[in-house]
Amino acid sequence: MNEKVVGFIDIGTNSVRVLVARISPNYMYTILSRQKEYVRLGEGEFSGGGELRRDAIDRTVLVCRHFVELARSLGAQEIIAVATAATREAKNQNVLIERLKREAGINVQVIPGKEEARLTYLGVSSGLNLDGKVAVFIDIGGGSTEIAIGTQETFSFLDSKRLGALRVSTLFPSEWDGKVSKKVYSAMRAYIDETLLDTLKGMKSFRIDCGFGSSGTIENLAKIAARLFHEKDPLFPKDLLTLSDLGRLIPVLRSSTVEQRKKIPGMNPERADIIVGGAAILESLMENLGLGEIHTTERGLREGLLVDYLQREGEIPSFPGISVRMTSVMRLARLFRVDESHANTTVRLALDLFDSSKDAGFHGLDGSRREILRYGAILHDVGSYLSYDNHEMHSYYIIKNGELLGFSEQEIAMIANIARFHRKYLSPKQARGIPDIDPASRDDLRILANLLCLANSLDRSHTGVIRRARFLTKDRRCAVIELDAVNGCNLELWGLELHRKDFERTFQKELFIKVNYSGQKTEQMPGT
Repeated sequence: MNEKVVGFIDIGTNSVRVLVARISPNYMYTILSRQKEYVRLGEGEFSGGGELRRDAIDRTVLVCRHFVELARSLGAQEIIAVATAATREAKNQNVLIERLKREAGINVQVIPGKEEARLTYLGVSSGLNLDGKVAVFIDIGGGSTEIAIGTQETFSFLDSKRLGALRVSTLFPSEWDGKVSKKVYSAMRAYIDETLLDTLKGMKSFRIDCGFGSSGTIENLAKIAARLFHEKDPLFPKDLLTLSDLGRLIPVLRSSTVEQRKKIPGMNPERADIIVGGAAILESLMENLGLGEIHTTERGLREGLLVDYLQREGEIPSFPGISVRMTSVMRLARLFRVDESHANTTVRLALDLFDSSKDAGFHGLDGSRREILRYGAILHDVGSYLSYDNHEMHSYYIIKNGELLGFSEQEIAMIANIARFHRKYLSPKQARGIPDIDPASRDDLRILANLLCLANSLDRSHTGVIRRARFLTKDRRCAVIELDAVNGCNLELWGLELHRKDFERTFQKELFIKVNYSGQKTEQMPGT
């Protein structure tokens, strides 16, 4: 397949989302745009009549037309569009479909609830690193809730229920000012629990190790809880919502007017009138599934449309036998034509230095940090594709915005910043000034960046002349780096000498260099 641009549009009950991607013939894709607009397509539909209102259709057609124009301006030759709960239940869905075809130029496929659950699972799971765990995937839309259970590779359970933030809020109207009484909330929960009864019964036989929430409702609840209950804890994960916090949050939301809710820290004003209904659905699911916490993700149905498209086109065979993380890293590396021979040598040397420095007692970093160093070593030169001058800054930008899958935002920030400092010293003051690294990780970042800097210097000629590198302990104040090399490694030794002081400032040890040439050993003392 030749390179092409494809647009994916998800027409939901509450909002319309678009994703535009450039798909390359070498299994790569680059996200060109990702946007969302609130349209409230299902407004008024669930309170009786079962029809889409004219003004809601007008809003949806207008937004879809804008998104189609956006996709076309980015070079889209094909646009895939699907519609979900509000459209599939509407008696007059044909009015919307025909207008979208006539006015926006798109053929919209109305998908069943279980297909929506499958696509959402694809979109979310393809961006995670489940590492053998079984997860439940929950998406609370405006008109329906989709649930899936699966591993990294495949799903084992799919279901869709007529429960959504907008639908439930419409069925159980609040007081005139938006407050939800205890009595109304109890009735809301009883209705939700009963609607979920058969689904929960069908899920009992499945193991669930963790949970992920992919909807704007769950994301917003997590953001509000973090602002209200964990503002002073910089280490609390921003993508985590606990059942305990949700239980504390619901009374706050319930007892507030719509206008008061809009002013709650973290609240999306567009969701203020329907957030209680969404919270009730999530609370019911977490309680009944014994789910103490749930991680949020921005990925969802539109990303699932992309993954499904790639699978159907045969463009996503991945790299056999390796994780979603490594697959994603290798795709980015090949997209920007990284010198794979140099990258592999740098990885080997960096991991040699990591392992031997740990054995020598220079640091206590664990396997997860070793993995981050590996990915940083693979990607450290991606910025050279744009320009060699100052390429470490280009590498930082590409990694931060490269759609790496299976990583948390903090992990991506670590990889990007390791690459950013692979040619120069990262001081404690500079580390403190990096906004996307949490305080507890700054010292780890300095260690990893310095190890990558040394490893990169040891293949300065890109010829692999340093076969092995390892740290040895000389005494409490001194360290030795021993190198197995072939003749002609002067450029590497010069590079290492340039960064000797950087090592000493990072680890507070004087560095000696020992080189083995074909069985002969020489020792170079500092300053000689």
